[in-house]
Amino acid sequence: MVMLKGYNQFAGRHWETGSIRNALAYQGVKAPHTGEAVSEALLMGLSGGAAFGYFTFEYQGYPPHIALLTRNTFDPFQTLLNRLAVPQEVAQTKTAAKGEANLIEALESGHAPIVWADMFTLPYNDYPADSGYWGMMPVIVYGIENDTAYLADRSACALEIPAETLTAARARVKQDKFRVMTLGEPDWKRLPEMVKDAIRQCASLFDDVPPKGTRDNFGLTGLLHWADMLTNTRNKNSWARYFEPGLRMWMALVGDEVQTGAYGFIARQGGNSAERGMFADFLEEAAVILNKTVIKEAADLFRESEKTWRVLANKLLPDEVPTLKEAKTLLDRKESLFIERGASALDEIRAAKNRLRALREGASADFPISGDAVTAYRAGLAAQVLKIHDLERDAVRAMRAAFNP
Repeated sequence: MVMLKGYNQFAGRHWETGSIRNALAYQGVKAPHTGEAVSEALLMGLSGGAAFGYFTFEYQGYPPHIALLTRNTFDPFQTLLNRLAVPQEVAQTKTAAKGEANLIEALESGHAPIVWADMFTLPYNDYPADSGYWGMMPVIVYGIENDTAYLADRSACALEIPAETLTAARARVKQDKFRVMTLGEPDWKRLPEMVKDAIRQCASLFDDVPPKGTRDNFGLTGLLHWADMLTNTRNKNSWARYFEPGLRMWMALVGDEVQTGAYGFIARQGGNSAERGMFADFLEEAAVILNKTVIKEAADLFRESEKTWRVLANKLLPDEVPTLKEAKTLLDRKESLFIERGASALDEIRAAKNRLRALREGASADFPISGDAVTAYRAGLAAQVLKIHDLERDAVRAMRAAFNP
């Protein structure tokens, strides 16, 4: 049917900021302060930047799991587009035929269209079939040809799936059903003021009342709460009671085929633990855009925080515990394989998953840390979380001070 000419943009690593980055780069959009393609770091910062959130969940029929937020999740996609006044052409319909026609029309316009697709339906994610799971995420579709859809989605490689599978993924959730968006040129005149706005929002998410939920779940208070839950033995939601050694503790640390454990939320490729490295990159760009070198102080503190998060990740799955060390190696390998080789690495990714499943079964019956060692282990994690808290408290103060000397 139609393919975008010369499409080769696969550098985006996050569903939202990565998809926008890829679309703008293909369309030749250049950032005024660099003369180069817009960085994902700039987009991440403008979407709300770094954040912290701590949550635990347990649904009937599923094991408990943890969720750590490392970036703003309060409508970051639209927040980013609004901040840069990016023109948006959106088409949405209830019917598959019209949905495909709208996508073809967007491709024929020469833009890189963004569609929303269920990540559990997309085969290269290799999630188990389960009616209880769904998640509509933005991805680039850069071609439909010979009943095959060509996608750019977090991997450095092109991803190919049957066109009918893409149609099913686009239809999974009513709110985003058959939605397609194309983007225009940002209004770069807004950039300096919007960078300031984004930095203020980021600081607010760390130390003001959160937009929803309780203080214990977000920001600097959330870090203190997590540290307390790691050492507290009386609270029903403490790790001593909620994530006791066995399957529950494994889920908190490693996760399973669907739910990410604490290590996976923190560990990122390219020296970007808890996405602090990327946010530091944004702050360095912000210092140039605003001609405020003082912002580099906050960038430097987030670089130190990134190192401290990396230490925490390694403490969660320490090399001294062979089972947890192997789990860490397998989790890192899965992510690297997908980024570097995409769907062509599925066999190796599945082998890693199978081994992780076997380790989980073994740890459920006989967890590799026991007795007093578990108490000391949790205390070590809590101490590291408190180090992160202190660094990020200082980083937030530095961000605020840049605009309130």
